[in-house]
Amino acid sequence: MMDTIATQHTVHLIARHAEATIWLARYMERIENLARILDVTNTFARDPDDTRNWLSIPRINGDLVAFNKRHAVATQGSVGAFYLLDAGNSTSVHACISAARENARMLRALISTEMWLQINVFYGHIRALNADSIIPEHFTAVCNMLKDGAQAHTGITEGTLYRDQAWHFYMIGRSLERADQTTRLLDTRFHALVPRTDAGDNIDAGHWNALLRAAAGYHAYRREHPNGYHPQEVACFMLANRAFPRSVGLNLGRIEWHLSQLRTSYGLRGMAAALERLDQLNGTMTYEHVTEVASRDLSPFLDYVQREIGALHQDIVATFGG
Repeated sequence: MMDTIATQHTVHLIARHAEATIWLARYMERIENLARILDVTNTFARDPDDTRNWLSIPRINGDLVAFNKRHAVATQGSVGAFYLLDAGNSTSVHACISAARENARMLRALISTEMWLQINVFYGHIRALNADSIIPEHFTAVCNMLKDGAQAHTGITEGTLYRDQAWHFYMIGRSLERADQTTRLLDTRFHALVPRTDAGDNIDAGHWNALLRAAAGYHAYRREHPNGYHPQEVACFMLANRAFPRSVGLNLGRIEWHLSQLRTSYGLRGMAAALERLDQLNGTMTYEHVTEVASRDLSPFLDYVQREIGALHQDIVATFGG
């Protein structure tokens, strides 16, 4: 449980507010991630009925069972409806913005007026989506609207959210979501793209391009690797690069820093389990280790990291949110 915190002034952050702040950040980040992968898939799929590419989205999000209950085949139309229109799907943008808005309502006294107003406007835009919104002619525009809205939220939060405990918890939530989504994306796409020969003549540049763009990492990757694609380099970039905003290593490091700030600046205790788990995870996010596991079988390692990120969220909530 969270104790009363003393700095220059006595500050109270109700335990449920810590968890709500984490989830607000995660839901808003999730909308942007989902919009980006829908847009990238739409760009690189052969056509609206390219089942293999469209099915990868429910797979990345762990939604195959739920998707298959609602739709017989994965196409642009069915996947678009599932994620952009279906309020009953807990991972849809409808569900995410509704949950984000409810968490923001709980935090109304802590977040800025600008944040609250923008979330409500964004909520209205998403609620207005209909079957006409996901036809091929409109699909990219809808994805851009979602990305723009989520990025506006990020910018407004950066510019207006007071740098107290709530800000630290918000940043922890954002980093948890980014790390989780990057591992899911890499786990689903990586081995399907690895060439079957040492010569690398089966590398499909377009699919590696799509993988990096789905993580908003293509141009950053090209700054370090101007030519071609090498599987181990892509894995290291997405997992271990500490300059790429959505790398797992960078976001785990950010979580550790924010937890340390909560401890040193606000006197919070009880985070030993989370910090110990972070220390172990960070020890695996090195170029040497990622190169080694990527050369064999990356999937078991990514499964482990995903489980540990989920457990890390629970460690933090158990300490501060419950």
